[in-house]
Amino acid sequence: MDMKTSPPPSSSPLSLLKDPSLLKTDALINGQWLPGTARFDVHDPATGLKLADVANLGAGDTEAALAAANAAWPAWRHKTGKERHAILLKWFQLLIANQDDLGRIMTAEQGKPFAEAKGEVAYGASFVEWFAEEAKRVNGETLPQFDNNRRLQVLKQPIGVCAAITPWNFPLAMITRKVAPALAAGCPVVIKPAELTPLTALAAAELAIRAGIPAGVLNVLTADSENSIAIGKVFCASDTVRHISFTGSTEVGRILMAQSAPTIKKLALELGGNAPFIVFDDADIDSAVDGAIASKYRNAGQTCVCANRIYVQDAVYDQFVDKFAAKVKTMKVGNGFEEGVVQGPLIEDSAVEKVQRHLDDAVSKGGRIVAGGRKLEGQFFEPTVVS
Repeated sequence: MDMKTSPPPSSSPLSLLKDPSLLKTDALINGQWLPGTARFDVHDPATGLKLADVANLGAGDTEAALAAANAAWPAWRHKTGKERHAILLKWFQLLIANQDDLGRIMTAEQGKPFAEAKGEVAYGASFVEWFAEEAKRVNGETLPQFDNNRRLQVLKQPIGVCAAITPWNFPLAMITRKVAPALAAGCPVVIKPAELTPLTALAAAELAIRAGIPAGVLNVLTADSENSIAIGKVFCASDTVRHISFTGSTEVGRILMAQSAPTIKKLALELGGNAPFIVFDDADIDSAVDGAIASKYRNAGQTCVCANRIYVQDAVYDQFVDKFAAKVKTMKVGNGFEEGVVQGPLIEDSAVEKVQRHLDDAVSKGGRIVAGGRKLEGQFFEPTVVS
């Protein structure tokens, strides 16, 4: 049963949801909303205020979710591609129809500017639309044979229960990008969203239910950081789980790979990025500045494809630095719901401390701060340029 959720206080950004029933705080197993035996708090990184308390599940709940997914698999895989297409297309339409509410939930728990959050909803929904269409095109092949007494054919079949472990920086798009292809192929899924941003995942799951996803085909396990480790271990050790998709740090990806070795699981690991931004002396400098800002400062620099460093050829170095720093100084920092804000808070205090460590290290090695450089109140930090 869905645990009765107290309405958020009027001061909460979630009090402005057009459809308050999208605010789910219980986990989803086999089509049922489960409160769990313990709860953990989710906070707004812009204000530090509590948004909600969420079900804190563990290893036993994970086993139950995997069993439910496995039990739901035969019926789901035997649906035609067209039937799965219709359900996924309805989910896409519901995600788009609720773009404002999903964006509001995302900004509240993750911090990115509201316009950016709504953009992620459209981006995340596009994966569902794409794979809804691909559900009708799970085509096999006939291969050239090596003798005339044989016929070689490739038949594509759903692999089974898929586990998705998703990050906090893109709390909707990283779910839909993993889950939509699995569902389209006929596989049930168990999702473990990041503990910092579970509300977006739960709202998306509610819309999936409204779209007609059968019980057990899509499950969401919410947990704090400690229980998340326990859930990950069950995923890796279980013979029921045939595939794990993970987006996050290289360190955790390495652990998941090691833990999955005994069951020889298929893994899809999207780990830490290492991205230089390079400006040559024949570049359009204004265009390069715009591109560098979009690359570096989107989502407060918290994406796996953000530029880690910028290399500029000597002949245009000073010109680029001057224009880049001048534009960075105009960026408005603040609560993602405020008009004109382009950079919100960092996700947690440890992220602010990490930025400060990077800055101190750069300055100690000869770097010169030409824009920003100051920690602001709470979890905010000025957009900074070091040359």
